[in-house]
Amino acid sequence: MMEEIKILKMTLEDLAQIEDYLISDFDDFWSVDMLKSELMGENKSYLVAKQNDEIVGFAGFMRNFLEIEIMNIVVKKECRGKGIGKMLLQKMIENAKNDGAQEIFLEVNENNKIARQLYQNADFSEVGKRKNYYNQESAIVMLKKV
Repeated sequence: MMEEIKILKMTLEDLAQIEDYLISDFDDFWSVDMLKSELMGENKSYLVAKQNDEIVGFAGFMRNFLEIEIMNIVVKKECRGKGIGKMLLQKMIENAKNDGAQEIFLEVNENNKIARQLYQNADFSEVGKRKNYYNQESAIVMLKKV
């Protein structure tokens, strides 16, 4: 049986736990230094998904007055497709509502069909496009009214 997944606030200790396998097991876009800077930044908040005290995903957002911008949702490669990204997204939406935010924005790679579907299922709308945002690939800007 799969152990329950807990969504918690990310700490510097959590970052140290995933440092050695961040790039290989998660994503090559977010380095430890970038995440540490994000974690310590003002108006930024990061969450971790833990299963048996092992980090299987993380997500972050930035607060800008009545707006929330989702910075990332990353799930460990071997744990993808199990609803962990959805849990992280739901927790961020819940936090945004509790904080009185009115809108949530994000950019998603136009070729990441799984992520785009996740956001569409959570009532995000495509509102724009940023050409060559991810090197040669464009990003779709998505918005959800809270």
